[in-house]
Amino acid sequence: MENNTHPLLDRREVVAALLHERKDLLVVTGLGSTVWDCAAVGDHPLTFPVWGAMGAASTTGLGLALAQPDRPVLVVTGDGELLMQLGALATIGIQRPRNLTICVLDNEIYLETGGQPTHTGSGVSLAAVAAACGIESAFIARTMADVHVLQGRLHTKQETIFAQIKIAATRAPLVMPPRDGSHLKDRFRAELLGELAYQ
Repeated sequence: MENNTHPLLDRREVVAALLHERKDLLVVTGLGSTVWDCAAVGDHPLTFPVWGAMGAASTTGLGLALAQPDRPVLVVTGDGELLMQLGALATIGIQRPRNLTICVLDNEIYLETGGQPTHTGSGVSLAAVAAACGIESAFIARTMADVHVLQGRLHTKQETIFAQIKIAATRAPLVMPPRDGSHLKDRFRAELLGELAYQ
């Protein structure tokens, strides 16, 4: 486990800061707590949770960023979810879409399945893995000041960004968004494409 002098961040405070004045931001969430964190800020038609597809958030975000290069794309996921498909970082590092930001809320445990430790609690740096895969702007965020700086970069579309955000391993109240996959897909597509969604 890493030694540092900063207190661990509150996940809801982090996500609320990231989604503040989101404008045209397209958001993909991992499963579990990151879904509820985004829903706690407010259900939004341009937030797409990957219900039940552990490991798919980063690749879903990559595909969306490549398909919509003029729109900023934010992936909000957890350390356990990303560890399920670390190879995705290599593909993202090769593609390097300028409009993609991946934020990993790292509490160092699998919160939803009983609090078993993840590899990040034993010293694995996801930011270092991302950097080794070619994502040049990869870092660990430990303070809300770091998060606010990151939020200011979400809409710049200048480079792929990877942020491993150290959060406390606490449960927040459940805030459930819609769970119907077809409904979520249809409303996301309609909000994103407008009339083109029906052609």
